[in-house]
Amino acid sequence: MADSSSNSICKTKYWHKIDASDKNSRVQCDLCPRFCQIPEGHRGLCYIRANEQQQIVMTSYGRSSGFAVDPIEKKPLNHFYPGSSIYSFGTAGCNLTCKFCQNWDISKSRQMDKLMSHASPEQIAVNAKARNCSSVAYTYNDPIIFHEYAIDVAAACREQGLKSVAVTAGYICPEPRQEFFAQMDAVNIDLKAFSENFYQKMTGSHLHNVLETIEYIHHETKNWMELTTLLIPDLNDSDQEIHDMCDWIIDHIGADVPIHFSAFHPTYKLTDKPGTPLATLLRARKIALDAGLHYVYTGNVHHSESASTWCHQCGHLLIERDWYQLGEFGLTPDGQCLNCGTICSGHFSL
Repeated sequence: MADSSSNSICKTKYWHKIDASDKNSRVQCDLCPRFCQIPEGHRGLCYIRANEQQQIVMTSYGRSSGFAVDPIEKKPLNHFYPGSSIYSFGTAGCNLTCKFCQNWDISKSRQMDKLMSHASPEQIAVNAKARNCSSVAYTYNDPIIFHEYAIDVAAACREQGLKSVAVTAGYICPEPRQEFFAQMDAVNIDLKAFSENFYQKMTGSHLHNVLETIEYIHHETKNWMELTTLLIPDLNDSDQEIHDMCDWIIDHIGADVPIHFSAFHPTYKLTDKPGTPLATLLRARKIALDAGLHYVYTGNVHHSESASTWCHQCGHLLIERDWYQLGEFGLTPDGQCLNCGTICSGHFSL
């Protein structure tokens, strides 16, 4: 449990003094690879981690930018208890600087008065249970930056028999990464592109750190993982980049990890680009399927065929989706295709 000195201030442990002999020296945050060096009384780029009295504290413990009950497919997770409800919440701030942020009014907030809802970890878990949710999502902004709060909520959720789902860009250092994902049950990683140039120019971060997180989750944890890539016209939607991404996924984490290609809508600092055509998403999906990935979806568009789950062995419809509504279900409770018996990877029976 986090050590909170007030309702919203929480001590943290992933930091160090740059010069221990100088009482006025900056303190470096070691939570994510940004490694913000923060002067006394100032905040890091994420905005919710600050230097107070020569130590890094989290300033939004127990405060949320909002709550909602969602279908789990909205996270998006298509292979983690499909059809179940999930209780979603987040805080404010972010450790990336994405020019295309779809939740910029929350993740880029610099006004703490937007954090109006106060909720202890225990309250969140109880509220989720009361609303017949089977899991809680740490989302809207990246839960990595509210690391301590998320971990405490996950512990409270376990006591209520609830699963924990992290929706994250995966930009985190190895030691806090190990602690964070040990508390999660499922994760959707936002793999924003497959070029270092895109990551640097459009997000202010680095691709290799995200790929390390993806590999770590797959090989070192029991988390169910799905990937999402928001395709932006002329920036990360070329055939070659999608080929390279799919080849890396197959080589490093296998063919059974679902990937969602989602449509971009102009917003925030990237309003000069058009929205992503359905044809682009379908082209990316075909490239991924041809490369050997088993479960490839489109998102942010209405297209039932590419939103549905199909058996990679015989082509039988396994889970029909119309937006977030489920239709025909062609799986046994343990995830076998009713037509040929092939296992569909995921978690399908609570």
